[in-house]
Amino acid sequence: MKTIDCKGLACPAPVLTTKNAIEKEDLKEITIMVDNDAAKQNVVRFMESQNFDVKIKEEGSNFHVIGTKKEGFSSEDSSCEILDETKKIMVMVANDKIGHGDDELGAKLMKSFLSTLKEMVNNLWRLVFVNNGVKLTIDDSEILPVLKELEEQGTYIMVCGTCLNHFNLQERKVVGETTNMLDIVTALQLADKVINL
Repeated sequence: MKTIDCKGLACPAPVLTTKNAIEKEDLKEITIMVDNDAAKQNVVRFMESQNFDVKIKEEGSNFHVIGTKKEGFSSEDSSCEILDETKKIMVMVANDKIGHGDDELGAKLMKSFLSTLKEMVNNLWRLVFVNNGVKLTIDDSEILPVLKELEEQGTYIMVCGTCLNHFNLQERKVVGETTNMLDIVTALQLADKVINL
């Protein structure tokens, strides 16, 4: 039985930690410790998608999510949806935050979303930044390490040159290729799926 302490980790870190442990070690039993209901529910859903029987043990304000692999299943038998290796997914980011209402929360959600994109493995084909989204690619962006990692893993990052010029940020762009609308439209045509933020 492996036990992993994910208390204090922000979403989606507890689920990603669980995923990495299960995939790398082909675990039959695992306990994940979390300190909030949202993390508990997310870890439970993920474990169940990986064919684990799940029990919850409460300890004060903390939860122990205990998973036991169902008999006859291996990690290859997961019911979790597997993306087609040939699928080309393009993500277009038109803002530096997700949603409206609270800018601090919106920035956290964007960072969490972009950090989780690496889970798309080879299917993340293009990451395109337009309008206010180009601010995520400049020298003082908190998300810069995430974007550099995605680029190093082979994701092609496109950054709208017109948008950079509009905000006077051309010289401050650190990651991605400066591009134009023709390239962006061509990528839209070639992509199998487009996700807009």
